[in-house]
Amino acid sequence: MNDRIIEIAQRIRGLREDIGVSVAEMAQLVEVTEEEYLSYEDGNRDFSFTFLYKVADRLGVDISELLTGSSPTLSVYTHVKKGKGLSIERRKGLKYQSLAYLFKNRNAEPFLVEAVYDEAADKSEILQRSHDGQEFDYILSGSLKVKIDNHEFIMEAGDSVYYDASHKHGMVATNGETCVFLAVVIRDQNGRMG
Repeated sequence: MNDRIIEIAQRIRGLREDIGVSVAEMAQLVEVTEEEYLSYEDGNRDFSFTFLYKVADRLGVDISELLTGSSPTLSVYTHVKKGKGLSIERRKGLKYQSLAYLFKNRNAEPFLVEAVYDEAADKSEILQRSHDGQEFDYILSGSLKVKIDNHEFIMEAGDSVYYDASHKHGMVATNGETCVFLAVVIRDQNGRMG
């Protein structure tokens, strides 16, 4: 595994142990066995985006703290130049750039997402996950095949979707081209996201 994954794994284990959360609770939270969860904390597995969000929320930290080791510090505004968002490449085919990672106590997480076209993924069943909160996705370029529960549809540039993210959802680029979209994950009424 690469050094960045090991560093994130060490932060997760340290925070979990510091606040006294059991391995069993964390495994249940991220919907894996305890053995699988420990393999994440050992740095033997890469983390999905949803995994990181659920873990950060439970441990009471910002996801950018898990990724970088630093807490966000800005509270009035944050300005992110083109291409300078915090890169999160947590799942094959999806590259995220956090556009507000320096702003503390965020109520929403805006991301610029690039879904690289992969013919095998386009022709396969879409991997679906769920997390707390709501989500808004707006297509900037390309086409995206979206599945929410059992509903599947294609989105083109200018299309948007807003949904309850506690329902299983997933997406892949389609029609032979990379898709770029804005994704905004919004906290639920209890302040949970991810």
